[in-house]
Amino acid sequence: MKASDINSDCCAAEELNHKHHHNNDQQAHVEHSDDDGHNHGAEAPQSWTSHWPLLTALAIVVVMMVLEYGFHITFNNLIQLLIFIPAYFLAGYNVLNLAFRKAIRFDFFNEFVLMSVATIGAFAIGSYSEGVAVMVFYSIGEWFQDSAVSNAKRSIKALLDIRPNAVDVIRDGKVITVDPAEVAIDETIQVKPGEKVALDGILLSDKATFNTAALTGESKPDNKIKGEVVLAGMINLEQLSTVKIKAAFKDSKLSKILEMVQDATARKSQTQLFISRFAKIYTPIVFALAVLVVLLPMLFVTDYVFKDWLYRGLVFLVISCPCALVVSIPLGYFGGIGLASKNGILFKGSNFLDVMTKVNTIVMDKTGTLTKGVFEVQKVVTNNFNEKELISLTAAIESKSTHPIALAVVKYAGKVSHDIKIGHIEEVAGHGLKGTINDKAILAGNTKLLTKFGVDYDHSIDSEADTIVVVAVDGKYVGYITIADEIKEDAKQAITDLHHLNIQTVMLSGDKQSVVDKVAKLLGIDNAFGDLLPEHKVKKVEALKNEGKHLAFVGDGVNDAPVVALADAGIAMGGLGSDVTIETADIVIQNDQPSKIVTAIRVGKLTRNIVWQNIGLAMGIKIIVLILGAGGVATLWEAVIADVGVALLAILNAVRIQQMKL
Repeated sequence: MKASDINSDCCAAEELNHKHHHNNDQQAHVEHSDDDGHNHGAEAPQSWTSHWPLLTALAIVVVMMVLEYGFHITFNNLIQLLIFIPAYFLAGYNVLNLAFRKAIRFDFFNEFVLMSVATIGAFAIGSYSEGVAVMVFYSIGEWFQDSAVSNAKRSIKALLDIRPNAVDVIRDGKVITVDPAEVAIDETIQVKPGEKVALDGILLSDKATFNTAALTGESKPDNKIKGEVVLAGMINLEQLSTVKIKAAFKDSKLSKILEMVQDATARKSQTQLFISRFAKIYTPIVFALAVLVVLLPMLFVTDYVFKDWLYRGLVFLVISCPCALVVSIPLGYFGGIGLASKNGILFKGSNFLDVMTKVNTIVMDKTGTLTKGVFEVQKVVTNNFNEKELISLTAAIESKSTHPIALAVVKYAGKVSHDIKIGHIEEVAGHGLKGTINDKAILAGNTKLLTKFGVDYDHSIDSEADTIVVVAVDGKYVGYITIADEIKEDAKQAITDLHHLNIQTVMLSGDKQSVVDKVAKLLGIDNAFGDLLPEHKVKKVEALKNEGKHLAFVGDGVNDAPVVALADAGIAMGGLGSDVTIETADIVIQNDQPSKIVTAIRVGKLTRNIVWQNIGLAMGIKIIVLILGAGGVATLWEAVIADVGVALLAILNAVRIQQMKL
């Protein structure tokens, strides 16, 4: 961090949270160059040899200290000045240069001016070794801080940017190796065992097994069969597989994940914003206090010596440097985003880490969120109508829908016959489908659909515990099909864990109330509401917010997008979830596991705890040393060691987030 100005757009808090670029080959990277031409978080770590001026200055200080305190060899002031001035400029050239450039823009209240004034003041009163030591150790501290920031960025990039640089594509019967960006939609690629899938597509091989840990955070292999979706970043484990590409390289889910995480660093938490505002007020105040420490005793101290009180003022300036706060806090949030990513959870901003610590109500959709969204037909009940024709007509109209229930009906019916004449099909939001099949008017959906179009039906079916598709032909009720969904393995444990965190659980669903009640009872959900259209879900969430609830909504469907946007934190199931919901959401769960909701809350709380530990550590020690410095107890040596030491401790505390197990 060679240029962490706390009063301008190049402060360390913005260093991690400002600019994000993609190079031409789509390899994403994060870097920031401030307005003074200094780069932060570069891709490649700098060699220690590039810091030879600073290391030379350190060597001079060490040699002089050994001579003075080890061998009691001292030099007169002129020789000391001739020795220490080169060391001072070797260690402090960058700091002095930035201080000057900011001062000519009337920007005086920053750490560069602060350090320059303190060290030049030390030279003015003859404390040459201390003046150089302050600059040397301050610069070493900045070096380590910069290294921590860069390493954090690189570790997140290495964690996520796992896209292959080459892919084997089948063209004209030949397998050729090309850049993934050159592969077109509907082309076929080959993936060898041990290779990563480069683009999103559909598996053409009969079966394959993939490691999805990079996307989901789960090490358990995922078995796929022909026709199932395969995503970029998955690793083929067992046999040569072929995949038909369904998304361009830049539009793959993995590419979008990278964009999400990079954009996340641009959204600051409330704590970060507070610290940035605090630093702008804090720095001029400590400047003023340092001046008062020097001049005010003149009015009260009988044996006042200007040189002694100037020294105390210089100590005051050195220890007041707020870099530990403005670096370690955003680094802590960056670590939280990284830890979540390792566990298959994408936070789209550090502000949402804060939001999750305040959530006291989790509102969830049912299908695809708590249940697998993999439906199977259980039974077919007719009302004086041929069963095969009922199934055939229902499958024909449902074949135009991508809803999981529709897919279950089509799968049960088998391939729709070419003899069936499918006319205009229209979706009735929250109700079902209406259309023309074989010149017959067909309605297929829930009972509200039949009521809407004035079709009478047997109301005893309202007591069915499973999901039903009610069918009418030419305005007459002809029967229904029951469909059951399977609850996710970790759903019950997720609800139990949420209750242990004193979080209320609410389920909202478009499914009928009997089905919703059955699922809610099995999982132990506090409140469950069924028969809801998208607009009804919005009203329920608005009502909860009006009660003062801090809530997160978890959903996966297109109709969940408005509620996701309305919640304090919108969480999308990213594996099966719709692109609209994922784009709208603030947090994306990559493997669709409800238990990751609890993990997201824990990551938020862990990050908050470490950030506030750093704030307490930095402010506590600084206040103590400020008092000691003003009282003449602390020296410049102690001030700089305290300042750099606190900064390094805070940074190490922040960096450890990424290594934690949840």
